[in-house]
Amino acid sequence: MHAGQRQPRVISCERERSVTENYSINTKSRRITTEPYYLSSGNEIRLFEASYDARLPVMLKGPTGCGKTRFVEYMAYRLERPLITISCHEDLFASDLLGRYLLLQEETVWVDGPLTQAVRMGAICYLDEIVEARKDTTVVIHPLSDNRRILSIDKKGETLKAHSDFMLVISYNPGYQSVLKDLKQSTRQRFVAMPFAYPPLDNETQIVAHEGQINVNTAKRLVGFAHRIRNIREHGLAEGASTRLLIYAAQLMNRGIPEREACEMAICQPLTDDEKIQETLVELVADIFYDA
Repeated sequence: MHAGQRQPRVISCERERSVTENYSINTKSRRITTEPYYLSSGNEIRLFEASYDARLPVMLKGPTGCGKTRFVEYMAYRLERPLITISCHEDLFASDLLGRYLLLQEETVWVDGPLTQAVRMGAICYLDEIVEARKDTTVVIHPLSDNRRILSIDKKGETLKAHSDFMLVISYNPGYQSVLKDLKQSTRQRFVAMPFAYPPLDNETQIVAHEGQINVNTAKRLVGFAHRIRNIREHGLAEGASTRLLIYAAQLMNRGIPEREACEMAICQPLTDDEKIQETLVELVADIFYDA
């Protein structure tokens, strides 16, 4: 340490825990107390419960807006575990996951990051869209996703043994795979994987009707529109209409927006900027909602 440089004050674990609780509002764990609306499409609930019982890390693979995050929320509720969700992005550094020293009220204190909090308390830690994170950042989860179940915090010289109830879940969209955005094999082969797709037609209709608060017949037409869009992906769309977008359209309809206008605003416009594809989508909307 250089002359004149202030040495960080040593504080008790109790004081440090208090600081962590008070200054980690955005990543604080939460117990979901109201059951999330989720319709099972297969045996994914049983598979996830078996993985949790064995404390295996889980990887969810599927397109945008197909229900991966809602599924994790539902399972956290079902298993009665707190859930910490981390939205990954290219500026996510290891310190954003682990924690950092902060100057608070003239004291230099350590504040746990969301991953460290989850490891300590035994939460389900969900890293959403893991491929968006920096490769040198995702490496920190490797010791947590094998039989060691440990987390190394180099800045503190501390190695944490994960709480017995801790579970690691990651998700990504295989449709966005590229040389620059793909999971390394060293990461992939530490997880069991569960593929997700858009719900079956009847399930998706029920979901859109429930979440958008519209009648089943209108929801069925929305889902039919989505299926036709998903079938024209080879004509230039990067990805089909997600269940999430259908719910957005339904919510607009529920608030008095005409069906065609709601579809164009919530589905057609977000999907593409290509004018020719837009024209095709608008024609599909008119064909399905011909009496609107």
